[in-house]
Amino acid sequence: MQSSAGKKWFGRTPSEWLSSLPIFSLLLLTLIIGTGEMVHGQLLRLGERMFGDPENQVQYFLLRADPSAPTCEANPDIDALVAKQVADAESAPKSDLDLLFGDVAIDPNEIRASLEAARDQCRERFAVYERVSKAITPEVEVFREIETGFFGIFKFGTENRPLILLIMVAIAAISTTKHFHHISLRPPRTKKDFQVYSLAMLGANLLMTISASYYLKLQYDSGVAVENPLISIIAIALFAALSFISLKDVLKIPAQAEEGGSYGMGLLSIPLYAFMALNAGINFFMDDYIAGLAIYFGQITELSSIFLNLALYLWAGMLLKQTRVVSLFMDILRPWKLPPEVFTYIVLLAAAVPTAYTGASGVFVIAAGAIVYREVLAVGARRHFALAATAMSGSLGVVLRPCLLIVVIAALNKEVTTSELYGWGLFVFILTSTIFMIIALLKAEGRVTERAKAKEALPQSLRALVPVSPYILIMLLVVYGYEYLLDTKLDEFTAPVMLPVIMLFVIIFDKLRGGPTKVGGDTPAEKKKNQGLEMAVRSATTETIGHIGALIMLMALSISVGGMIERSGLMSIVPAEMGSIWMALTIFMFMMVFIGMVMDPFGAVILVSATVAPIAYSNGIHPVHFWMIVITAFELGYLSPPVALNQLLARQVVGEAEMDKAAEDTKHKPFYYRYERWLLPVYTLFIGLLIVTYGGQALINNADNLKPVSHFLGLDQLRPAVLDQSPTPAVEPPPAEVPAAADPAADAMLDPALPPADDLLGAEPPAVGDAAGVAPAAPVAAPAGPSPAQLQTEVTEVVSNWAAAWSARDVEGYLSFYSSSFELPGALSRAQWESQRRARIANKSSIEVDISNLNVQINGEEATAEFDQSYKADKYSDNVRKTLRLKKEDGRWKIVTEQAS
Repeated sequence: MQSSAGKKWFGRTPSEWLSSLPIFSLLLLTLIIGTGEMVHGQLLRLGERMFGDPENQVQYFLLRADPSAPTCEANPDIDALVAKQVADAESAPKSDLDLLFGDVAIDPNEIRASLEAARDQCRERFAVYERVSKAITPEVEVFREIETGFFGIFKFGTENRPLILLIMVAIAAISTTKHFHHISLRPPRTKKDFQVYSLAMLGANLLMTISASYYLKLQYDSGVAVENPLISIIAIALFAALSFISLKDVLKIPAQAEEGGSYGMGLLSIPLYAFMALNAGINFFMDDYIAGLAIYFGQITELSSIFLNLALYLWAGMLLKQTRVVSLFMDILRPWKLPPEVFTYIVLLAAAVPTAYTGASGVFVIAAGAIVYREVLAVGARRHFALAATAMSGSLGVVLRPCLLIVVIAALNKEVTTSELYGWGLFVFILTSTIFMIIALLKAEGRVTERAKAKEALPQSLRALVPVSPYILIMLLVVYGYEYLLDTKLDEFTAPVMLPVIMLFVIIFDKLRGGPTKVGGDTPAEKKKNQGLEMAVRSATTETIGHIGALIMLMALSISVGGMIERSGLMSIVPAEMGSIWMALTIFMFMMVFIGMVMDPFGAVILVSATVAPIAYSNGIHPVHFWMIVITAFELGYLSPPVALNQLLARQVVGEAEMDKAAEDTKHKPFYYRYERWLLPVYTLFIGLLIVTYGGQALINNADNLKPVSHFLGLDQLRPAVLDQSPTPAVEPPPAEVPAAADPAADAMLDPALPPADDLLGAEPPAVGDAAGVAPAAPVAAPAGPSPAQLQTEVTEVVSNWAAAWSARDVEGYLSFYSSSFELPGALSRAQWESQRRARIANKSSIEVDISNLNVQINGEEATAEFDQSYKADKYSDNVRKTLRLKKEDGRWKIVTEQAS
C-alpha cells in the first residue's frame, strides 16, 4: 500500500481530511441509525416519566411541539345559532331528493344538542391547550430539543441508508484504488506487474462508467420519473474518478515498483474486482445488456443495511487490532508450553467467537491474523502450518451465533430461521474443529520439547489473566448497559451496532491506561503500539477505509458475476428432479464449492437463494440441511485455489517477506509440507463437508432412533430442531385414500400382534367390490407418519418460535410463519399487509409477546392453536385470547388464519 506524507493541515494530511474524517463521520452516523430506534424509544419513555402528568391528562407526546390555539368559539350564542340554522333550513330550495322522499321535519332540539356538543368539544380543546401550554416549561423545551433533534438525525439516516452506503463506498474505493489496496492473487511488485494491474483496473472502471451512464439514460428515456437519480450520478462520478486514477497509474508507474518481472506473472496481480468487472462487463456488452453491470452493482443499495453492518463489523475489527486484547489472551496460554497443534486448536476455538460476532470470516483474518500467525510461529510451529492457521482463524466461526451471513440467509429464505441454522451450526463447528485437531496431530513432526508442569503454568496463567480482566469487565458493562438502559440484548441483529461501541470503550481504556499491560512489562513494539487514543481511532478508521473499498467493491462485482451466471443459463442445466436424494446432495455439494471459489459469501448467497435453493428443496433436501452444506462448502471454497480469498487475506496481513521465508523453509520437504497452508484447510473442510452432506442426511433419515441417545447424553437442548422433523419429500402424486379401518399398515401400528405391514401388503389385494369390502392397498408401504403427540409438539414449537420472532422484532422471521394463502384482514393485499406489519414492528423500540394456556388440536394436515397472548410494546399492552389455524405446507406448519377475541 502506497503512502505519501505530503503537507499537513492542522496536523492531518489531505488524505485524512478527505477520507478518514468523512468515513469516521459516516460510520458514526450509521451507529446512530442503528441505535437510534432504541435510544429514541428510551427518550420518549424518559420524557413521559419526567414530564407526563396523568392527573391533568398531559402526556409527553403532546409536549413535543408548541400547541396551536383552537380556532373554534368556546362560548357561542346557542339560541341565535339554532334560530339561524332553522331559518336557513326553511328557506333553502328543495332538491330532487327532498321532493322524492317528502319534507323532512326540522327539529330545533336536535340542532341545539349538536351545537352544544360542538361547544363542549371546543371547550375541551381549549382546556387541553391551556394544560399543555402550562406544562411546556424551559426544562421541557430543552429536553424536547434533544429528543426531536436526535429523532431528526435518526430519521434522516434511516431514509438515506443507500446514499450513505454509496458515499462511504465511493470514498473508500477511491482511496483503495489510489493506494493499490485491492485484493489480488498476489500484490504487484515489478513494473510489469503494475502495468498489467493498472490496465486491468482502467478497463474495468471504464466498463463500469459506461454501464452506469447508460443505465441512467435508460431511466430518463423510460418516461417514468427517476426515483433517486443522485444514486446513479454518484456511481457515474465514482467510476469516472476511478478510471482517471487508473489512467494516471498506467502513464506513471509507482516509484516503489521493482525492475524486471513478466507480463504472464503480472496477470496474477490483477485485482479480483477488475477481473470480475471485465468478465461480467464483456459478457453483458456482448449480450447487448450494457446496463447490466450498473444494475447488479446497484443491488448493494437495495441491501444497504447489510453492507452498512459489514462496514461496522470491519471497523470493530480494526479497532480490536489497535488494542492488546488478542495479545493479552495469548499470554494466558504461553506458560503451558503446549504443542503447536494443541495451541493452534485452542486459538481457533477462541477465534470462532469474534469471527461469529464480526460477521464474516475475512474480517477476523484482517483484524487478528497477524497476531495469530506470530503467536503460532512463536510456539515452534512450521511457517506453512502457521499460515494455514491464520487463513482458517476466520473460517470455523461463521456457523455460530450471531454471524451476519446466517442472518442474510434467513432473510432471503423463508424456509429457514436463524435459530435452526445456529442449532446445526454448533454441531458443524464442533465437527470441523475436531477434524483440524486430528489432522494436525497426525501430520505433526516428531519434536521433543519440554512441557510445562501444571503447578508452574497455572500461577503464571492466573497472573496473565489479571491484565485481561478489565477488558472483560468493560465488555460486560457495555452489554448490560444496553440491556438495562436501552432494553436491547446482544444478538445477531444488534451485534453490528453494539460491537463498535464495545470496542470504542475498550480502546479508550486501553489507550488511557498507560504503563505495562502484562507480567514482565511490554516489549518496545508493544510500547510503540500503545499510542494515543485519537491516533488509534484514526489508524483504525484509515485501515477500515481500505478494507471497505476492497471488500465491498469485490462483493458488489461478485453480485454481477452471479447475474452473469444466472443470465447464462448455467443454472438451468441442473435438473429439477434428480431421482435420488444422494445424487442431488453430491451435485449440490460440488456446485457450492465451485461457487465459493469464485464469489464472495453475500453475493453467492443471493445467487444460490434465487436459483439453486428451490431445486434442492424440491429434491427432498431439508432447507436447514441444505444451507449447512452451502456454508461449509463456501468456507472450503474460500480456502481453495484458484482464488482462496481467506488465503489472500492471510498473505496480505503477514506480508510477502514471510511468504518467501515459508517457501524457502520447505523447498526440500515432502509435498504435504511444501503446500501445507493449502492442504491442511482443504483436508479439514473437505472431510467436514462430506460428513455434513452425507452424515447430515443419515441423521435426518434416522432421527427417531437418535432421540434416546441425545436424551441420555443430556443434549436435548443442543439438538437441532430439524432432526425432529420429517425431511421434505420430493413432489409425488398423492396416493389413493385408504379407509382407516382397512389400512393394514395402520392396523399393524395399533396392534403389534398383527403380521408386519410388508407381509400384509405383499399379498394380492382384493378386487374392487370384493366381498371383503376392503379398498385396494397401496402398492408400496407408506412410511409411518408422526403421531398426534409429535404433531402437537411441532405446532407448539412453531407457535413459540412465532412469538419469539415477534418479540425479537425479527420481521422476516415473523412473516415466514405465515402461509402464502393466509387470510388477510380487510381489503389489504399481501404486499400491503406485509408492509403494514413491517412498519408496526420496526417502529417499536421493544416488543414482548408471551403465550400461556396453549391448547393444540390436530386434524390431519391442519391444526388449531388457542392460547392467551400477553403483548407489550413501548407504552402499550393488551391481553387477548388468540386462535391460530395452521396448515402443513412443504413439511412446515404455516399460519392460515389469525383471530383475537
